[in-house]
Amino acid sequence: MRNGLVIVDSGPIFSLAVINQLEVLNFIFDSIIIPFAVWEEITRNKATEHYEVIYSFFKEKTKQITGFNELSFLMDYGESESVILYNELQADFLLIDDKKARQFAENLGIKCIGTIGLLSVAKEKKIISELRPLFKAFLQNKRYYSIKLLNIILENHNEKRISYKA
Repeated sequence: MRNGLVIVDSGPIFSLAVINQLEVLNFIFDSIIIPFAVWEEITRNKATEHYEVIYSFFKEKTKQITGFNELSFLMDYGESESVILYNELQADFLLIDDKKARQFAENLGIKCIGTIGLLSVAKEKKIISELRPLFKAFLQNKRYYSIKLLNIILENHNEKRISYKA
């Protein structure tokens, strides 16, 4: 069983692209949408290492918000449009990593999941076989996640912890 509609912010997009796991979204969710502000963020720099993969995966998954972005003074433009689009489309999940933006969204009653939680679900559903190599790749590619959190997730899945040097 899959989990309906997810609105995706740019942070998780870059993280999933770095570990070549954008397809996990297709296995877990029925529909994937990004707001136009996120599209602008992820396609701004054509020289980005994973530009082509990101562009191809999301080019037909964008949607404009219909209302005014009254949240842009509280969080960045992509995050604020993600929250607004979640509400406009009555989405099931918001995939977002930024701690401040996520706390704000959760205070609005939005059901959030982060990249690490998404990968944990993918492991539970046997979509991916191991988390540890993916987590190590995050650290090696300057995708900043708490090593303490990564090790908790690894332990929950009976995988070997990673060291602080990854």
